[in-house]
Amino acid sequence: MSVTSSHELPFERPEAFLEGQVMVIDKPLTWTSFDVVNKVRYALRGFTGAKKIKVGHAGTLDPLATGVLVVCCGRATKTIDTLQTQAKVYIATVRLGAHTPSLDAETEVDAWAKDPAAVTELTEEAVAKAAASLTGTLEQRPPLYSAKKVDGVKAYAAARKGADIKLRTSTVTVDLFQVDRTVAQKVDGHPVFDVDVTIHCSKGTYIRSLARDLGDALGVGGTLTALCRVSSGDFHVDHAWSVDALVDELNRDRTTA
Repeated sequence: MSVTSSHELPFERPEAFLEGQVMVIDKPLTWTSFDVVNKVRYALRGFTGAKKIKVGHAGTLDPLATGVLVVCCGRATKTIDTLQTQAKVYIATVRLGAHTPSLDAETEVDAWAKDPAAVTELTEEAVAKAAASLTGTLEQRPPLYSAKKVDGVKAYAAARKGADIKLRTSTVTVDLFQVDRTVAQKVDGHPVFDVDVTIHCSKGTYIRSLARDLGDALGVGGTLTALCRVSSGDFHVDHAWSVDALVDELNRDRTTA
């Protein structure tokens, strides 16, 4: 297996991808993680000439998230379980004063803060204190709109049908929940407090849940409006391929006259 940056993938040796490669991709907004895997798999089939090639990812990103998606092919897929356990770093924007069923922008706001004054009176210091209280080892309740399964059905599928489901909490670790910037504004006539944050956390941590919990801690509700996974273990978004660039490189004609 090889761990490579954008300048190190062995494009002159197609067989190396069958032997196993780890590729770091900056997942596009609105794409699912499986969309990326399928696109790369199709390109790799043409590049290697193999009818079948194993391709998988190490850690799902929500469709409305961007950033590091670690994609493995060939024998490197055997390392996915190990790669998934690595610590993650995210930058995100939390909108305080609003709540959505999906805890992000996938769904419309279903509740604004009951007390608008509680939002207008928020300070960066108060938000930072609440964020700090959400660090350490936590029992986190996953979002209803998640891939967690309840009686064999994915939670998001049940939630979209209006089912009343209850998800078990899971133990996660948040090493850093840092407030970087705050902006007070109005959305649809309602006061909101947008907070840019940096989060260092363990595998399995839902940033959408942290947004909800931050809003609950402050009594105003919260939802996620932007999310980027900056790094997963040693893999950083600054050294990631775009999907189009990687596919174009795999499809490039390398024959010489």
